[in-house]
Amino acid sequence: MNNLLRKFLEQFNRFKPADIDLIIENTTIEIFKRGDFVVLEGQVSDKCYLVLKGCLRQFKMIDGAEKTSGFFIEEMPLVIYSSYLDGKPSEFTVQCLEDTILVSGTREKELEMQLKSPILEHITSLIMVSDYRKAERYIALLNNYNPEERYLKFMKSNPNFLNRIPLVHIASYLSITPESLSRIRKRVVQK
Repeated sequence: MNNLLRKFLEQFNRFKPADIDLIIENTTIEIFKRGDFVVLEGQVSDKCYLVLKGCLRQFKMIDGAEKTSGFFIEEMPLVIYSSYLDGKPSEFTVQCLEDTILVSGTREKELEMQLKSPILEHITSLIMVSDYRKAERYIALLNNYNPEERYLKFMKSNPNFLNRIPLVHIASYLSITPESLSRIRKRVVQK
């Protein structure tokens, strides 16, 4: 499994071989089955993850219903920041939609690695900025577009998700009912 991580890291020209070795030595490969939970709402999420293989969803229980707020596939980081950085209980659950392979690391190991290799601190900052922008786009999607526009934007910006994620989760993510999503999809196909 470490070869999979090494291959992934080598595609970035920023890492020296010593940086890659440092990351591999200080992270763990974790394997999950479809349906497994990686993070549970109410528990501290003390790890950060990188998806090597698989598809996951992030959700929160609201009034007895699951409200999906994120999806993760290969090469995407997965961090519940308020829990990971502050040691607070997670407000979200993360569940595998497919068999999944994750690289995991702890905050303690992350800080140790950053002291040994400053490029890792820079990469961490870039990841956080990217996640922040992703959150901004999601808020804008929900607040500035009607349901059909949300679906069309989601399809355009996330074509890899559509064949991997059940429509009920996509509907939840877009804040529409599965029935409405079905009607929207039918209209889009007819156009």
